[in-house]
Amino acid sequence: MPSWRLLKFGVKDAFTNMAVDEAIATARIEGLVPNTLRFYQWKPSAVSIGRFQDVFKEVHVDNCRRHGVDVVRRITGGGTVYHDSQGEVTYSVVVREEDLGTKDVYTAYNTICNGLIEAARILGINADFNPGDPKNCPNIAINGKKISGSAQFHRGGVLLQHGTFLLDVDLDKMFTFLRVPWAKTASDVVCVAREKLTSIKDERAEAVTTEESCQALKRGFEKALDTEFGKEEALTPQEQKLAEKLRVEKYANNDWNLKGKF
Repeated sequence: MPSWRLLKFGVKDAFTNMAVDEAIATARIEGLVPNTLRFYQWKPSAVSIGRFQDVFKEVHVDNCRRHGVDVVRRITGGGTVYHDSQGEVTYSVVVREEDLGTKDVYTAYNTICNGLIEAARILGINADFNPGDPKNCPNIAINGKKISGSAQFHRGGVLLQHGTFLLDVDLDKMFTFLRVPWAKTASDVVCVAREKLTSIKDERAEAVTTEESCQALKRGFEKALDTEFGKEEALTPQEQKLAEKLRVEKYANNDWNLKGKF
């Protein structure tokens, strides 16, 4: 496996986080940077929606605005996700498909998700790969309960996969912001979600710090990607410049986030 770059952990708003992921992917397509792994969190908390979703069918937009929760559209597919500012670590992997050894979507998911499975094992938890179905992207689960969801974007022979690693989960808060059409009340959704979602804290019966989880994820991805990460690096000036441009012109723009137009 070719050498990889590990970026410095960051805490940014939703628009910056999504702009950075796209900037890295663009730089990789142009051959300006190596394959890249990044860990980050969201501040303030945010809701991200899949590339082709209708935000008003998926999100309580007014509730998000009232509580200061960002709403952003991803370039990846998949469903709507609530990103709590302290309840998860998000990862992103940007890699040339030929370096990953496959162009098959599900094989790529499996390979990358093995990093998450190994990280969970390091933290004392046994997780399994769930291949998903036509309506749900592959994910990893513990006893049938999802602890990490992911989504992909492919362009120019490069794959971007990013997703969650749930440290803790507050379902009442989550479904204040996520809209579920079949539910008559939020409590209806929470009852169902308790059987479908879990977190590191729930499984260990004790909290794990962000630092501990990032170290476990780093070691997990080293094993899954058959590489060794060196010192954490910063974005290149070109990536930083493009990310700032994308943040202003695309990800903080209502035409993109609400209408999917850019």
